[in-house]
Amino acid sequence: MSAAPATVGTFSIRTRCGRRPIPSFRCSLAGGVTTVPILTELKMKCATPLPLLQRIADAMASDMRAGLAADNGSDLKMILSYVDSLPTGNEKGLFYALDLGGTNFRVVRVQLGGKQNKVVDSEFEQVSIPQELMQGTTEELFNFIASKLANFAAKESGKFQLPKGRTREIGFTFSFPIKQTSINSGILIKWTKGFAVLGTVNDAVATLAGAKYWDDDVLIAVILGTGTNACYIERKDAIPKLQWPAGGTRNMIISTEWGAFTTDLPLTEFDKDMDSESINPGEQIFEKTISGMYLGEIVRRVLLKMASFSSLFGDSIPEKLLIPLVLRTRDQERRLDLLRTPDLCAMQQDDTKDLSKVEEILSNTIGETRSTLKARRIVVDVCDTIVKRGGRLAGAGIVGILQKMEQDSKGLISGKRTVVAMDGGLYEHYPQYRNYLKDAVAELLGAEVSKNIVIEHTKDGSGIGAALLAAANSKYASEFQI
Repeated sequence: MSAAPATVGTFSIRTRCGRRPIPSFRCSLAGGVTTVPILTELKMKCATPLPLLQRIADAMASDMRAGLAADNGSDLKMILSYVDSLPTGNEKGLFYALDLGGTNFRVVRVQLGGKQNKVVDSEFEQVSIPQELMQGTTEELFNFIASKLANFAAKESGKFQLPKGRTREIGFTFSFPIKQTSINSGILIKWTKGFAVLGTVNDAVATLAGAKYWDDDVLIAVILGTGTNACYIERKDAIPKLQWPAGGTRNMIISTEWGAFTTDLPLTEFDKDMDSESINPGEQIFEKTISGMYLGEIVRRVLLKMASFSSLFGDSIPEKLLIPLVLRTRDQERRLDLLRTPDLCAMQQDDTKDLSKVEEILSNTIGETRSTLKARRIVVDVCDTIVKRGGRLAGAGIVGILQKMEQDSKGLISGKRTVVAMDGGLYEHYPQYRNYLKDAVAELLGAEVSKNIVIEHTKDGSGIGAALLAAANSKYASEFQI
């Protein structure tokens, strides 16, 4: 779509089948208006100074306590996992895991060899979930998953040995908020991350279990990928809503469901518009500011305003820049070539003098083939602004959990090595995001305390972790000591 250089006009588009109009944008392309005011306001609205981060960390800790006191006590669900028996390293045998984490799921098998051999071997297969199943029925989704699991199990090779007399056991990682009623049952609270399935073990919990198998100092696990969540190890006597003591140890893993956190978050017009047009308006606000599913969409909206009001890309607006996330989640073909968080990452890694990689990405994603060097620099600046906010907010969330743990159990954190296990593609593959997160943690805790906090990437923590939890809670557990 384009407008003549000296005219003012409006335009609008509609979703498929005319279901829903996208708000019209007024294009004023005369006079070469600069992007400076828009960029300046964006940076101001996204700013995360230390006092703000501290307020967010304090609010996170406060909401955690309220959520532990009663169901619906705060924005944070603070879901009881009923996982109170963690892997010890003695586990032996063949175990499976099913990791449903977002737009893909993994099936995993692990051969455990006890204290001496730990994980003898493992392998996995990743499967993409068809778009229509993300908007279909529970039966259709889980029939598809079950068929893929059956196919994977049928290809079990000779290097994986099931001990004689045992049946196969599986741990199920379910990356959506559920109200657990026991170690192996629960009720779905709601779908997130673009799912809207009708009629229907958290991945952070599994990540913590998998990481603690290798390092006993792990107390917290965080997922930063398509979506986000955090869990930690809590004392059972600090959980008022736990009405009867469960078996196992005196501790239990709690899933915070921190994606629903809202207090003091620095939101812009772009966040608010994206939220209002999402499939879950008013929900998962923290997730919408820090997770991989949404960062690219926020940047797209900023660039669209710049292209509409300040001639970022000359006298025309790239047509693909008009397509919002709400359409992408319902149209698989369009999703493949639009601005995504990995594209932001790649543009921020471009160290060429003319930002040729940025030029290539803009061409491939939004169809902009004539960008100037100045425009490309602005695009990178926008990416950095949104990613910096996301990383620093995630860091503040982690500090909030650490604060709650230390304040309620004096000496648990202070002066001791404490490991935060991180999993998810956003944290693993986006160095700027990762550095902003760590910087925020260090700023909030100070040099003396932060030197004992280890933020460590845990590869495939949720998949392996689910299999380890299956082993730790196996009906054959009494045989592991033999």
